Amino acid sequence: MFSNLIFDWSGTLVDDLGPVIEATNAVLAKYEIAAFDREGFRRAFRLPYREFYDQHLPGVPLEELEAHFRPAFDSAVSPVTVLPHAREKLEWCAALGVRAFVLTSMDTLAFERQMDEFGLRHHFEATYSGVLDKREVIHRILADHGLDPAETALVGDMTHDVETARHGGISSIAVLTGYNHAEILAAVRPDITVPDLGVLRALLDRRRSTSRPVATVGALIHDGSGHVLMVRTHKWGDRWGIPGGKIERGEASTDALRREILEETGLALRDIRFALVQDCIDSPEFMRPEHFLLLNYVAQATTTAVRLNDEAEEFRWITPADALALNLNQPTRFLLMEVLEKALLPP
Repeated sequence: MFSNLIFDWSGTLVDDLGPVIEATNAVLAKYEIAAFDREGFRRAFRLPYREFYDQHLPGVPLEELEAHFRPAFDSAVSPVTVLPHAREKLEWCAALGVRAFVLTSMDTLAFERQMDEFGLRHHFEATYSGVLDKREVIHRILADHGLDPAETALVGDMTHDVETARHGGISSIAVLTGYNHAEILAAVRPDITVPDLGVLRALLDRRRSTSRPVATVGALIHDGSGHVLMVRTHKWGDRWGIPGGKIERGEASTDALRREILEETGLALRDIRFALVQDCIDSPEFMRPEHFLLLNYVAQATTTAVRLNDEAEEFRWITPADALALNLNQPTRFLLMEVLEKALLPP
């Protein structure tokens, strides 16, 4: 299941096709170009929209066209509405801890006004509007928010959304509620195509219910002098715990452990010893419902110079007794108590 969803706005979460057609035809009329009907517009319009206007009004500066478009959009007769299932989908994201973002070409002032008018702002961790070419910012969004491309999808209604997802190395989900016809979207081969967000929610629910447990590795790291490393992370509700992560296909568990610890802390390990395995099933402490198999190890760091990546907020080298006094996630607390009982740490 996807941990992060980047939503397009127009045609994906809200229906503003009517006002956009009215405003576009108003712009074309100023240059004595014939108006589009609804179906003609859906087949002709594309993003980045400067390419659409370069075809129909070559040589006219984009700034001049936008100066005509914006007041025409604001005075359009056709209403803008939230699409069916959009609110439910965003509430689904919040309930499952799926991080939600917006990436839209829509004018920022109009977008901000609509977001507040429809009461949708609180659903999004961050929004990016007024983006003429989404491919130019998709990598920055992933980097700024530490989004794993393998766990991220862009949900949109146009071929440009599919192309942007492919450019960013993330999955593409096409919805048929907006600007492009199904056959136009099919030509760019989205990873998933759904008629609306309600079907998408049901599809992802089915995938989640049939998904297998996720095998992970983590280590209680010590410095050889009586201190252990604790890190605090938003993934566990800002609780303290041990660093670690998922095992990749074809990767030995100890290789995964060395890789994850190096990525998350900058530390190399030695004297790795297996401690225990834990089931962690839909823990309310974790950022989303998930079934983990936690392979826990004890290992010594070759240095205490920690360099955290963006998965954690802070770290501490402290005694095991002081660690138990922290607001620990339960798997870490259980691991620490078992390690102390079995004397797996050096004296």
